Amino acid sequence: MSVGSQQKTAVATNQSQASQAEQGIRKLWIEFKQDTNNQELRNQLMEHYLPLVRYSAERLWSRLPDGVELDDLISAGVFGLMDAIDAFDLQRGVKFETYCSTRVRGAMLDELRSMDWVPRLVRSKATKLKTASASLVTKLGRQPNENELADQMRLSKGELEQMIRDANAINLVSLDKRKWRDDGYKEVREIDVIENKRSVSPVQREHKNDLIRLVTKGLNRNERLILILYYYEQMTMKEIGNTLSLSESRVSQMHSSIVRRLKTQLTERRTEFAA
Repeated sequence: MSVGSQQKTAVATNQSQASQAEQGIRKLWIEFKQDTNNQELRNQLMEHYLPLVRYSAERLWSRLPDGVELDDLISAGVFGLMDAIDAFDLQRGVKFETYCSTRVRGAMLDELRSMDWVPRLVRSKATKLKTASASLVTKLGRQPNENELADQMRLSKGELEQMIRDANAINLVSLDKRKWRDDGYKEVREIDVIENKRSVSPVQREHKNDLIRLVTKGLNRNERLILILYYYEQMTMKEIGNTLSLSESRVSQMHSSIVRRLKTQLTERRTEFAA
């Protein structure tokens, strides 16, 4: 048998199988519509059309931020599929795949709206602001100011400022939102990686300690304490005098003497610091 004949035979076989599958699913639909309480028939239909749900979920999920789980969309789509199976009318002459895709996608969008804490009106305002700003950037070649943006949107400056405040709400991020998965498949949340502005890095702490050791080298106990208390603990001369049982004027004299010596020492080591 020639290659061409083999290809024709394969095409004919595939067409025959597809026709048989279509007839089988048609028969399944007829049986289900005659007995809509038959869970076995419903499950067979669900299993047959389940790939459509996953396909729709993956297409929608690819355009969503990382915080949305694909499994959540699929679960919502399954409920949409169930509703579509119950509501589908065989007599209308419409393919179920066409009818089903709209219902499934609608169920997924409803799930996304229920997960989104930001009202739809706020989302709409943010979209309008973004569109108007992008249009002005294209026209002006730069970022527009508030007056230009207000004129573009036909709003007063006060109304524009209120819209900007409302739209900024969408920039808030939940601390429970998943950031990424590490190599051990452990979920890392936003709160796990948020920067603590009050913390001091170990490197900065060691640099500070090295500097303290450098500037206090060769000083006696009281002289070291005066530098540390005055520059690092932010104490006044009077407070330092009370701590060391010295007068305020004596502390001031010692401080001036220490500073002069340190200037001389640091000047001599200037090339070392430059390196």
